[in-house]
Amino acid sequence: MAEATVYLGLGSNLGDRLENLRRALEMLAEAAPIETVSSVYETAPWGVKEQPRFLNAVCRARTTFPPERLLEELQRIEKSLGRQRKERWGPRLVDLDILFYDELVLDTPELTIPHPLLHERAFVLVPLAEIAPGLYHPRMGKTVAELLQTAPDRIGVRYYSPPASLWDKAAFTRP
Repeated sequence: MAEATVYLGLGSNLGDRLENLRRALEMLAEAAPIETVSSVYETAPWGVKEQPRFLNAVCRARTTFPPERLLEELQRIEKSLGRQRKERWGPRLVDLDILFYDELVLDTPELTIPHPLLHERAFVLVPLAEIAPGLYHPRMGKTVAELLQTAPDRIGVRYYSPPASLWDKAAFTRP
């Protein structure tokens, strides 16, 4: 299969949130070489409000996996890092989502691409706009930057400034 460009969302709100994101990226890089990683943002929880704040980031990677196999790999990484699926939109050690897979539009019972709630989630749109503002959403007919302008709760997404020794974006990328 030919290589595809994918955009993946990462989130964590339990334990050492930054370390969880860092470990997820390291594991992800083994399966899908990472081209770029956004800054880290801290956000209020979405869906279930009574839980700790999240750290979120987005990365662009390359993969030869078809979408369903990529989803399996992301779920394997989540599980290996200790994620337990108990409550929809509840607390989690790590959450990995396929946001975009090339220009693919896909609807199956297991997977929808682009991510179906992407346009409603400022915690995804802010880091995504940092690395790909001109990325076109084929269902919405707008760029990520345009979607961000109308996203609810975008004021609640705050830049998180970890020490460079703990979050070196370049450490995850391959030339």
